[in-house]
Amino acid sequence: MKSLPKEKQELFRKVLRSVRENSRFDLMDNFIQHGDTTVRTHCLHVAQTAFYIACRFKLKVDEEALIRGALLHDYFLYDWHELSLANTIHGYTHPGFALHEAEKDFELTETERDMIIHHMFPLTLVPPFTPEGWILMIADKICALGETIGDRLK
Repeated sequence: MKSLPKEKQELFRKVLRSVRENSRFDLMDNFIQHGDTTVRTHCLHVAQTAFYIACRFKLKVDEEALIRGALLHDYFLYDWHELSLANTIHGYTHPGFALHEAEKDFELTETERDMIIHHMFPLTLVPPFTPEGWILMIADKICALGETIGDRLK
């Protein structure tokens, strides 16, 4: 985030504050995503990466929706590492759970819904319909790869 202009950093912090207020966002610290990275930390990394990509390449996007959707893309609020039949297909099903849980706590835009439900493409068959969704999908894969491989290199 340090490489972004001050006004972009302030926008990111403002959106993050609004997501954290009156929500269960910080509960994501109780669940592990990849390696030893919590879901909350993963979502922060993804949101920062997605926002950086959009700013760096001067992409015309709804910046607030991009940040919010990225922060909430894995808002499923359960431990997918626990042994269960449902968790064996977590990669395919968690976007729906994340959207369901996010809609309990937030009034989402269509762009944010698209981002959350389609971020696992091509694992899920339907691609994002918005530029924000495509940026999130790419940022999520970059961060997941870094978190997974990074832990193995330690």
